[in-house]
Amino acid sequence: MYSYSLLETSCYYLIQENVDGPVSLIKVNMHTDYCMFITRFGETEVTEWKKKQDPIHEILELLSDDKVKEFQTTYYSEDAFYEDGEE
Repeated sequence: MYSYSLLETSCYYLIQENVDGPVSLIKVNMHTDYCMFITRFGETEVTEWKKKQDPIHEILELLSDDKVKEFQTTYYSEDAFYEDGEE
């Protein structure tokens, strides 16, 4: 079992908070003495505070700079907002 305190500011991580939970992509925006301010990427971006001691079941991956750029290009592309056949 891991915790948010292991994550570094300005880095993107693929994490799984619970054993049977979904994989989430997060970015650590900043930290204070006791908390972390993160962005969670899904259908929309959600920002939230997490306690540093909040559990993470597994830290799957720290994304490389190349993978972050690839993700940002795809996620922020206007085409990402349209289903097939929509304009």
